[in-house]
Amino acid sequence: MKTNKKLRFSLLFAFLFTAVAFGYSQKFAYVDSNYILENIPEYQDAQNQLDEFAANWQEEIEQKFSVVDALYRKYQADAVLLPEDMKRKREDEIISKEKEVKKFQDEVFGQEGLLFKKREELVLPIQERVYNAIEKIAQLKNYGIIFDKSSGASMLFSDPKLNISDEVLEELGYSYNTQGNN
Repeated sequence: MKTNKKLRFSLLFAFLFTAVAFGYSQKFAYVDSNYILENIPEYQDAQNQLDEFAANWQEEIEQKFSVVDALYRKYQADAVLLPEDMKRKREDEIISKEKEVKKFQDEVFGQEGLLFKKREELVLPIQERVYNAIEKIAQLKNYGIIFDKSSGASMLFSDPKLNISDEVLEELGYSYNTQGNN
């Protein structure tokens, strides 16, 4: 009796698995978003602008820290000759300047800082266009899922026939360097 029950359960499971596999099969594809973005000149321009902004802000921050450092070195040289109230005043000034610079550094490079906002301003519209192109191709070709080869997801094997990165570039109106590194 138990064997009969197991057999029926196994047959039912096999039937359901087959029905799901054939009835609900999805088409898959993948893109390499790094490859796509590398072939969009506006993205490269945006990256160059971001690098320039970051370098300029970093230089400004380093200059401000060097001022704090100079104040501290001067304080150390003068400390022996200063009365306690002057020492405290200069220490407070140094601490205040250092906090000011760190606050500015956070305003520029923090999670919601100027660089983040600049990145959103320059890069986000390009990424949205890429996403819209991917979505359009997915709907036209009836893909159920599209993976990103360059994201953190592990893709141990990928059939180059499923790579639609060049199609995305075509949809965006760009030429491409044919995928050689699948």
